[in-house]
Amino acid sequence: MVSKKLTNLLLIGTALIVSSCRTDPSEPENNTFSSLKEVPAVRLNYRYEPDVPAPADNRKASGDERNAAVQSDFDQNRPQELLDKTIISPDGKRVLVIYHMVADLQAEFRLDMYSPEGKILRKITADTMAVHFPDTILWSPDSTTVAFVAMVRGARLEANFPTNDGEAAANANAVVTPSPATNADTAIESPDANVDTNTNAAPRVPTPEPPAGVLTFRTEQIYIANADGDGVKPITQNEGLIYFYYVWSPDSSMLAAVAATSREWQYLQYRADTNGEIFVPVGRPRIVEKTGRERRLDDALTPVQPVWSPDSAKVAAAFDKQVRVYDAAGNSPTQAAIPLRNYLLISSQAFDREQQRKLEAANVPQDANGQANSLSNTVVPTTTLPDENTLVSYNPIIALNWPSDDQLYFQTAFVKRMKNEADSVTSFPRWHRLILTPQAAANSN
Repeated sequence: MVSKKLTNLLLIGTALIVSSCRTDPSEPENNTFSSLKEVPAVRLNYRYEPDVPAPADNRKASGDERNAAVQSDFDQNRPQELLDKTIISPDGKRVLVIYHMVADLQAEFRLDMYSPEGKILRKITADTMAVHFPDTILWSPDSTTVAFVAMVRGARLEANFPTNDGEAAANANAVVTPSPATNADTAIESPDANVDTNTNAAPRVPTPEPPAGVLTFRTEQIYIANADGDGVKPITQNEGLIYFYYVWSPDSSMLAAVAATSREWQYLQYRADTNGEIFVPVGRPRIVEKTGRERRLDDALTPVQPVWSPDSAKVAAAFDKQVRVYDAAGNSPTQAAIPLRNYLLISSQAFDREQQRKLEAANVPQDANGQANSLSNTVVPTTTLPDENTLVSYNPIIALNWPSDDQLYFQTAFVKRMKNEADSVTSFPRWHRLILTPQAAANSN
């Protein structure tokens, strides 16, 4: 009975979100709200539901299948430039082109804007700019703006960390110069090989000049451009910070981003290389508006990508065994912490026992099933929280998903990513759910 009551208290009962911030004075005096969008983060309740089915992936197709007309233009008119990827806007009216020149450094790219018919409209990046992290480039949901990360072309940070390998230390500080083969994914032809010997071929179409005067930095900053490829500007201007992930709010008004200092980035990358691991960046979540206004949400570092509520009113981030929810706007935005350690301990214990029961049932001979079932159904009294070191399924949060205003999903798992793929491990992936509701109105009597 004690075990059942404790489990019900931790897993089913509705709890108040813990918060260190003041409430929004603009909220209704009678604490009644017509929708969750109006509820400050600090005024949310939650109910924890463990081990639920994975949420449906409601993300729209990225539209990054290579556009044939754009590829044809590169083949005919831009032989010294190599097309890497095309990203079609959600409304299908524009094609963002990611490419590089044969002499560009590895992992440095350029952007142009095309029409779906393969006509170049405008060059987006200046010659002095290098686009980094091309997989993070995003169109806004309303197709009016594209966001990307860029920095000064050819700039490299130097890592100076102690090492027992003198050669590795020398290589870490080496200055890399552009090489024709550095960023090319195809063989480079000689100049003569590119001469068009067909005298009847149409003349090559000249490409527009790249923009000039765009402010650039020596660390990765977030830039935006309009759907026509103009209006390029940085919306972050924090030299020394590396912005490596961002996601548009559903209403296309702002971005939730993650950034780390260059020193933190270098150290974690060095440590990952030393251990033979794949580098996974960590950073501090923040909100960045298209105007350039920025608000850091938390001082803690996290590898988990933040997510928006569908109504664009809130952002969620995860830190180990805790989820935090932040108001995205308002005169006095609040934040709230949802501590999940105890909930996860109890549900992980139940999960481990269920897995053990299934394993024993599969290995027990047929004539011993009666005894096995009798043992597996024995209730073990629980008066204290289990020891986390005894639970194999008790793991940190690795992902968030917010498919509806009142349902916030999070996934726990043990993940180890190694450069030797055979050594990589992902075990005990489990989805859980938080059901969000407004706190009950306070009784004024």
